[in-house]
Amino acid sequence: MISKLQYITQGDTAEQHLEYVQAACSAGADWIQLRMKNFDEAIVLDTAKKAREITMHFQTRLIINDFYKVAKAVNADGVHLGKDDGCPLEVREYLGKWYRIGGTANTLEDCKNLIEKKIDYIGLGPFRFTTTKSKLGPILGIGGYKSILNSVQSDIPIVAIGGITLNDVPELIDTGIYGVAVSGELTQNFNAIPEFNKILNGPSTQEQVYKMNKTDEDNAG
Repeated sequence: MISKLQYITQGDTAEQHLEYVQAACSAGADWIQLRMKNFDEAIVLDTAKKAREITMHFQTRLIINDFYKVAKAVNADGVHLGKDDGCPLEVREYLGKWYRIGGTANTLEDCKNLIEKKIDYIGLGPFRFTTTKSKLGPILGIGGYKSILNSVQSDIPIVAIGGITLNDVPELIDTGIYGVAVSGELTQNFNAIPEFNKILNGPSTQEQVYKMNKTDEDNAG
């Protein structure tokens, strides 16, 4: 099962990443991606071991960004691969079928390529400009998601990513997106996790609820 809300860690130190893992778990996160792009693999491995202990205590899924060998070493739940982080087919062969493998996409072509390589989910973005990622692809916006999602013929979950705030979620859901991956917005306020989950797991707006109820009344009448 792929979570509709994915928290991506950030931080200048390993300790900071672990602090945020703990805070996210305590606030109810059920999917955390440990993203330590500019750290040595040995530090990532040590941090991932500690993160695995925390997430196991809370029964939270742990995904390792990029370092798929670390993911296997700490018995994480999966790995998320950037465009330059390895071929999903080769990573699948290394990890085995029980690990979740996600991939980053910016275009329709990216999505089709990942689908062909049997990815479990796609992180599609960026939605808007974000300082979290150094190599940022072209901004998609709502229109970009609508265009790509209308053209992708697949049941593979596609998750929006890149500068997403709580207020963006209802409009993003209306594009047909499966869920969202969030970093900065949640790092600033982990107490927003239940609010994100409430919107993601139910109708995107009260107006939709009203329309559904009204349709039922009209049909009954």
